[in-house]
Formats: sequence, structure tokens, C-alpha cells
Amino acid sequence: MSSAEDTGDHALGDGEKKLPLCGSEEEGFKTGPEVSVPPSARFLQVELELNAHLRRLSFSEPVRHIYNPLEYAWDTHRCYVQRYCQAGQSILFLGMNPGPFGMAQTGVPFGEVNSVVDWLKITGEVGHPQDEHPKRRITGLACTQKEVSGARFWGFFRKLCGEPALFFQHCFVHNLCPLIFLGASGKNLTPPELLVGEREALLALCDIALCQAVEALGVSMVIGVGRVAEQRARRALSAAGSNVRVEGLMHPSPRNPLANKGWEVVAKAKLAELGVLSLLNKNNL
Repeated sequence: MSSAEDTGDHALGDGEKKLPLCGSEEEGFKTGPEVSVPPSARFLQVELELNAHLRRLSFSEPVRHIYNPLEYAWDTHRCYVQRYCQAGQSILFLGMNPGPFGMAQTGVPFGEVNSVVDWLKITGEVGHPQDEHPKRRITGLACTQKEVSGARFWGFFRKLCGEPALFFQHCFVHNLCPLIFLGASGKNLTPPELLVGEREALLALCDIALCQAVEALGVSMVIGVGRVAEQRARRALSAAGSNVRVEGLMHPSPRNPLANKGWEVVAKAKLAELGVLSLLNKNNL
């Protein structure tokens, strides 16, 4: 995995070691009643601290390449968080980790390019991971490969909400793990495919960061998108003594035969059952 020297300063920009707090002159965390830190700044700080821990990990076969879009796509990721992470959001949709044509390219969870550019209106520069696989080049917002999961996920909420403002009034979207793992052939390796010890070391750090992020956001419900994300969220938050409700939503991946038969119908029924659908339906306004 790339070293802190190679990526850390680039991720923060201009050689800064601490996080600029969204238009404020202040940097880093400050506590006390006199300081009001916006949720977006607290959230970004959690991610930067997670990055610092993840750089110390190492992975063996079958992993050959590791990308962290929270480093090389920090510009677009920060744009997403600063624009859409806000006070009052009660629901966190939680994915597992980036897809090669989604967040790996754009820095946005489930970040299929058309959705990110046309609907979310995210802008910014996307760089390159240090050790780039020749078959998995990062082209950023110019990527022409469609990411089906992201297109389904954001496309559904675009139809339901009309404008991003309605969705993000109540919800935010995040991934448990920011890393994407590639094999020698360029195959995307999911965290369950990693060696057990390495996977558990990785997810233990991600679990801690999730609990910190949930606290920073102040959400009351986490909806894991896919069974693995749901299980990890339930385990992490329960172990931390959190009373945040954890639910699950079928993953929109094309690898899932049930999702290919009509993911939107399943998603709509599940969100109605959870009491979320009525919050997001533009026709209810």
C-alpha cells in the first residue's frame, strides 16, 4: 500500500497536516461550548484519521494493488461531503467499499460518474493511486465505464426525490471501508475475499471510524446496503453501546440476481417498511 509520505500531503493539499474546517480559519478539532464544528468537518476529520491508520496496514496475496480514493480523489470527495453532509440528517446509507468504476473514480460513495456529475454536481480534480493497475486506470470524472450499482442507487433516489436537496435533508451516504483491492489480473477483490487476519485488522479500524462518524453525524438509523455492510454496522455499533437503529437494504449490484429482477421495487418496499420512503418522495411535498 502507498506510504504516508507519498500520499498524505497530497490528500490534504498544500502540504497542510490538519483539516481545514469548511471555510473556517480554524483547523483540527476543538472542544468546548464556544466552538461549533459543522458535521461535515467532523466527518472529514474522522476519515483523515482513518486514512492515517490504514496506511500502516499491509496486505498479501491475492491483493496486488490498493487504491484509496480518499487520498487521490480527496478534492471531489471533500466537495461531496462539504456540500451534502449537514445537520439534521437522521439516516445513513452505508455501503461496504468502493467499486472500480464508482467511488474509485469519483471519490463519492456509489459514485457512478453520470450521477455524480449531472445530479450531485460534484466537481474537482482526481489524481492517481501510487501503484496503478494497467487494466484499472483512474480517469476520474471523465470515466466512461458505467458503474451499475451506483447508477441504480442514485438513479432511484433521483426519481424519488427530484433534487438532491430533498434526499440530503434527511440522508447521507458513506462507505464502511474506503479502500479498493485488486488482484494481479485487475479483478476487484471485496473485503470478504481478503485473508482473515488482514481483513479483521482492516475492518476493526473501519468499525471504529464508523462509530465515530455516526456520532459526528448524529443519525438515528444506519441502513446497510448489502448484507455485509449491515452486519458490520450492527456489530460495530452494538459493541460501542450505541442505540442507533441498524437496518438493511438489498445491494443493487448486477452480481445479485434478485437486484437484476427489479432492485427499485425491492428498495421502495423496504424503505416504505422502514418509514423512510415518505420522507424522500417529492410527490408528498
